Amino acid sequence: MTGEPLQDFRRGDVLRISCPFTDATVSSVHPYSVAVRWPWWQVDPDSDFIQWNGDVALPRASSMDAEHQFFTTVPDTDALAAGDRCKVGIPPAIVHVMSVDRFDPPLETGRLPRPHRHVVVLHHGESEDPDAEFQGYVIDPDDDQPVAMDLVFRPYAFLSPDDELADAAGRAWRFIAPWDWHPFDGGTGTPAWPLTLLYRDGAEPTAASTNAVAQATSTGSHTEQLAQWQRLTGAHPPERTQSTSR
Repeated sequence: MTGEPLQDFRRGDVLRISCPFTDATVSSVHPYSVAVRWPWWQVDPDSDFIQWNGDVALPRASSMDAEHQFFTTVPDTDALAAGDRCKVGIPPAIVHVMSVDRFDPPLETGRLPRPHRHVVVLHHGESEDPDAEFQGYVIDPDDDQPVAMDLVFRPYAFLSPDDELADAAGRAWRFIAPWDWHPFDGGTGTPAWPLTLLYRDGAEPTAASTNAVAQATSTGSHTEQLAQWQRLTGAHPPERTQSTSR
């Protein structure tokens, strides 16, 4: 599964992202940021509420905000002045998906193309904070920025959201996301492998789906899936869903 380009994304995915460094021009320099004429997006002439000027502000390399950004420049932003030519892109980085947000109709941002989905990612070593009002970096995987988003690891790749399963201890569960399991008995803990698929998409699963889940969970455990994810992300699941039980 490593290095596989994605057409769809889901919470918990571990991705490797990058963007080729592309020629750009510095429009202006400010105390904490540098405005770069963005080489990819276009102004949306039909935007009624947001008027975009074609620039994107990047934090100075010495700014505390730089650690929240993925795009960077060569030379770095601290060395740039208005009118300078530079290159802007994303060096390869490992991230994990916090959420996937969808918009119908597409979201008005003042830029084209208008996004119909956002993938919100966290940096390596950054854990989701359920109490934070805003967190994560937004990427539109369908816009004109040539951001590569390759799958490194998808925990519980053999399951679909809202699958209903029975575990080896006879407990019934609903799978929401890799670290978000809902037991039907109202208890706590995590499912004990192997797992038996009971329902998918509100109906009895096919024999192929049932066999795939049984085979995938014939060895290993929830704890092992979590450990591999933590090794790759340097993060931990939100405390509201995290458990140390098997």
